[in-house]
Amino acid sequence: MSATDKLFAGSIPQIYDSLLVPLLFESYARDLAERVARLEPRNILETGAGTGVLTRAVAEKLPAAARIVATDLNQPMLDRAADRQREDRRISWRQADALSLPFADGEFDAVVCQFGVMFFPDKAQGYREARRVLEPGGHFLFNVWDRLAANEFADVVAEAVAEIFPKDPPAFLARTPYGHHDLGTIREELTAAGFGAITFETVDVRSTARSSREPAIAFCQGTPLRNEIEARDASRLEQATTAAAEALARRFGQGPVDGGMRAHVIAARR
Repeated sequence: MSATDKLFAGSIPQIYDSLLVPLLFESYARDLAERVARLEPRNILETGAGTGVLTRAVAEKLPAAARIVATDLNQPMLDRAADRQREDRRISWRQADALSLPFADGEFDAVVCQFGVMFFPDKAQGYREARRVLEPGGHFLFNVWDRLAANEFADVVAEAVAEIFPKDPPAFLARTPYGHHDLGTIREELTAAGFGAITFETVDVRSTARSSREPAIAFCQGTPLRNEIEARDASRLEQATTAAAEALARRFGQGPVDGGMRAHVIAARR
């Protein structure tokens, strides 16, 4: 993993929240929130909260007595999340590293993470920390993207940007967000961390946007793919974005676009 893969700063949080969240994350947040609510947890820790799309979805499903601590490594993402969240005393925002959580053993009865574990430099350590802060019998729920080829918008964008830099193609999308999909490996890592009752479910969702330009901006300018493009040649960010938009239009047509997404939902118990 590149050091810039975890860096969500500058204009990335705003673009991420306004374009990428509705494009990719809202439907999966609703799905994961439903699963969390069925467990009736009282104390929930969220890691990799980003700009709070799952936090908001979970809060809508839980009673007034519930407590939600939403954490992320990147303070600018949490700042954006807090700005968007209406006043809710159940929710607190805290900058924290999922690999070294600043919480007591057994403090929570559920730990949730939406599309965040792929960014853990040491996934086994992230799983061990999730287990440590769970009470006995507590639940760990998270989701990960399937391979890049199963997620159509991202796949097209990755190919288009690679053509702009053929000698050194940016590999962020394949390497990190769409790079942790082997369910056998995930099971082994969770088992080694001490989890049991591990289950997997694959969830297919359609992603829509008003034009091909929206997903092109979302991926090229609202994710750390931007960092990779700018590291190669900052002056070519708009060229890469336009190339991605044109490739999406060729694949999905002019006007509104519709593409398939696939993710895996994983549940485990301490």
